Amino acid sequence: MVRVCVIGAGAAGVCAARHLLVEPCVDHVDIFEQASQLGGTWVYTEKVGYDDFGLPIHSSMYKSLRTNLPKEIMGFPDFPVPESEKSYLPAKEMLSFLQLYADKHQVTDRINFNHHVNLVIPKAGPSGELWDVSFKNLLNGESETREYDYVFVCNGHYNTPFIPNIPGLKEFQGDVMHSHDYRVPEIFSGKRVLVVGAGPSGMDIALEVTNVAHKVILSHHLKEQPRTVFPDNLTQKPDVKRLDGKKVHFADESEDEVDVVFLCTGYLYNFPFLHESCNISVEDNCVEPLYKHLVNIHHPTMCFIGVPYYVCAFSMFDLQVRYYIRSINGTFSLPSTEEMIAHWEEEKKDRASRGYTKRQAHMMGPDQEKYYASLATEAGTKSLPSVLTKIREESSIRFLHNLKHYRQDVYKIIDDNTYEIVNDAAR
Repeated sequence: MVRVCVIGAGAAGVCAARHLLVEPCVDHVDIFEQASQLGGTWVYTEKVGYDDFGLPIHSSMYKSLRTNLPKEIMGFPDFPVPESEKSYLPAKEMLSFLQLYADKHQVTDRINFNHHVNLVIPKAGPSGELWDVSFKNLLNGESETREYDYVFVCNGHYNTPFIPNIPGLKEFQGDVMHSHDYRVPEIFSGKRVLVVGAGPSGMDIALEVTNVAHKVILSHHLKEQPRTVFPDNLTQKPDVKRLDGKKVHFADESEDEVDVVFLCTGYLYNFPFLHESCNISVEDNCVEPLYKHLVNIHHPTMCFIGVPYYVCAFSMFDLQVRYYIRSINGTFSLPSTEEMIAHWEEEKKDRASRGYTKRQAHMMGPDQEKYYASLATEAGTKSLPSVLTKIREESSIRFLHNLKHYRQDVYKIIDDNTYEIVNDAAR
């Protein structure tokens, strides 16, 4: 009897459940979600800090958020986002899409909502390794431990803020906040705001804040300077060297005064429920040792769905899940521990030789097509069409250089390799 535990009911967990529930070799599936609804990071809440049960608020969603990738590449391979006039959708439409997907595949009724997983621990079973998963029903306070053959870790990685080590940050005399706690721009009315970081949320929020703030400074180290024309009250600066009182000293020796340091510095992978005997470490945002960013090498009956970033996320989740289930049902066998370790070490070496830092261990970007192909080939399953990565690449360039208008672009997929932009905001 094969029993599987899925931790989390965001897009990755729902996708895992969708495939597991129809897999003949799987007898029982439990899906645990600590929130009261599915959707993970796509759920908007005005609350920040802690929820009613004293747990950290998971969502980093801000009120005005629209997708930074077109819907045409945001669906699942067997379940695209429904047709509509726009390519870039508000967050609530993506949440509705996930709900639709879960309902269609009879996943929603199988989710244990308001269930918090607090410990996962491996143990020896009569015919191989098993897992004890302890969880708490948050509504009635009851705790329970159940035994499983496989564990799918799907708790996302946009919930634990990364706070950079900036000299003087702790002593800064104004306000300090992370984008995880950002919901609406009005809190910055009339203020001088330093935005640190120019990833998708940093650029987006910096632009939004210019509408209410007195002044916005966007500090970043992008190799390519954005060609976006920003409003007059936004200036771009290099990295922050140090903070002193309310004064900011930048790497180019310039300085300025600000009221708020607003960190758009990304997130940390965090698996607080994994016992140390799971043998997974997270150091400098590198989760290891994982085979193909997915399989726990020392305990291969545990997998992590959705670790890589700068990817076509939902489609990648689907491919990762199909890959891993094919290893469960015997379609193919995972390599030996030694072979998996050698593969991981080789990949780390290759990435380092190409200039990737340890912190970028799971960044795909230009590597994503190769990654998808390697999963599909090994498992003997269908890979993802190259048109997805082509659109992702184009969209990312347009985001950088036409931030104000790129979301007016409308994409149309022609076939697995080609697409067109039917409404081009750059024209």
